[in-house]
Amino acid sequence: MAKDKRPESISGSSFILEQAAKHVPDFPDIGDLSNRLRFSPHKGRIMLDDRRMILFHVSSFNILRRELIESIGIEAARGVLTRIGYQAGARDAELTKKVRHKGNTYDSFLVGPQLLSLEGVVFSEPTNLHINVETGEFFGEFIWRDSSENEAHIASYGIGSAPVCWMQIGYACGFTSTFMGRPIIYRELECRGMGHECCRLIGKPVDQWDSPEDDTRYLQVGDFVSWTQSDRKKKGAHKFEKFDSPHKLGAGMIGISAGFNTVCHLVKKSAPTDATVLFLGESGVGKEIFASNLHSQSKRSAGPFVAVNCAAIPEHLMESELFGVDKGGFTGATSSRPGRFERADGGTLFLDEIGTLSLTAQGKLLRALQNREVERVGGTHVRKVDVRVIAASNQDLRSEAKRGLFREDLFYRLNVFPIRVPPLRDRRDDIPLLIDWFLQLFCKRYQKNITGFRERAIDALINYDWPGNVRELENMIERAVILADDGLPLDHCHLFTCGEDLRTESYALDNQGIVTPAVGDARNSSGKGNFDYLPVNVPGEDIPKLPAAEAAYIKAAIGQCEGNLSRAARMLGISRPTLAYRVKKYGLE
Repeated sequence: MAKDKRPESISGSSFILEQAAKHVPDFPDIGDLSNRLRFSPHKGRIMLDDRRMILFHVSSFNILRRELIESIGIEAARGVLTRIGYQAGARDAELTKKVRHKGNTYDSFLVGPQLLSLEGVVFSEPTNLHINVETGEFFGEFIWRDSSENEAHIASYGIGSAPVCWMQIGYACGFTSTFMGRPIIYRELECRGMGHECCRLIGKPVDQWDSPEDDTRYLQVGDFVSWTQSDRKKKGAHKFEKFDSPHKLGAGMIGISAGFNTVCHLVKKSAPTDATVLFLGESGVGKEIFASNLHSQSKRSAGPFVAVNCAAIPEHLMESELFGVDKGGFTGATSSRPGRFERADGGTLFLDEIGTLSLTAQGKLLRALQNREVERVGGTHVRKVDVRVIAASNQDLRSEAKRGLFREDLFYRLNVFPIRVPPLRDRRDDIPLLIDWFLQLFCKRYQKNITGFRERAIDALINYDWPGNVRELENMIERAVILADDGLPLDHCHLFTCGEDLRTESYALDNQGIVTPAVGDARNSSGKGNFDYLPVNVPGEDIPKLPAAEAAYIKAAIGQCEGNLSRAARMLGISRPTLAYRVKKYGLE
């Protein structure tokens, strides 16, 4: 079975792997990771960097896995475990910039495989690895040995005919997608759960796989969610002939985070009903896109979807816009026209920013919702309407009602099925998928060939707070595509050009377990530079000779790394043999 799949797994890659020599990077010293693992029995905590961890019996995981499979089915259980693994991988990818922010790309990437070993999940050994973040090129082939997930599955079900490392595959996809800033899919070609000696997997960009939907379906919570919509015609570049706008029906549901999946689950549950749904969340989180997808999954999908931005309609026109007007109903009404309720008859009416309605307009809206009928301005009879109402607000309507700024009876009429959409900063796992999506969209729109993102750009995008949420992210990528030159990746200077409050420094734990700026950052926690004691030009004194300055610089780096030459070499941006040579040259201890 593995021999049949191997040629297919490599076909379509941007690398001519059959002709290229395999690149197998050496593992860097794991000490920089293991030193971040802290046990505090007196507090009942295990911390990896600033995240709490737990020790978990493999036998207990076996029970959990079996209960999931037997209660919700093997396909659904695989999806749950894959998504859990994806989110764990995405979280661990954030450590790469904290631990090895001065190292080479391969050392930074190998944080993921080494964390799998440190966390007791599996020993992950790269057998072929090619990474180019700027062009989006990736190919990885790994061997997994002594997998805990295999052990748990085999204990319950024995040897089977399909791969079973679901959570580990999710971890690999999440870590690599976050690291690369574009969706990466892994497939297990051999698995101990199938009787092989060890597990072998291959990873590459999702658009380079044949039938990627076989894998991405486990990463999405519903059929209406798109984990990716890639359709690249030129490998390694964002140039497309076919592309749907993410604002079209069903196209903007992109994500993998726990918050995103929760919203998708609630949308899927409420869609078949006629219940009124109230979307709550900050401006720019995508409430209208979720509402549009809810309509597309409902029994009213064949009917119209009419969206109204209540904040954009003047108060004196609100009644005529919602309920319509008969000819002569007011000065200037030279013809009759239906309102939004009538136009949405048989479908869905979406009332965005409903919290901006005046109390008078709220009262008229309440009557229409209660009686399911409207009367046009200047009209003489009521008209029955069959409309499902979906509302949205970026305000806390419950608090507004208590303050008397929103009708309490209308709030309870709308609050039948509330869905809160989390802000983008609370679902950072979605950022790699979203930036890849928007990059494709705007490359197509502006006919540009942008190869991807530089590493520091991805790091900044992941760590930014996003006060404007997905809308701000979309605008930022559009602006960057316009600014960037053809054939080059997007850099930090293309993205953050409008005074965004950006914090890009990385953090680490000191010997007391306190989070401080990492070694190699511009400034430490005391506000003094890390190399303040180097010989520098002091007024009235001669500039030190280059060898003396270099020797002092190397000595400072080794001292800050507590004698760890590998870590000092990464911080200085040179190889370990080069550092060892210079240590010997200058007679440094």
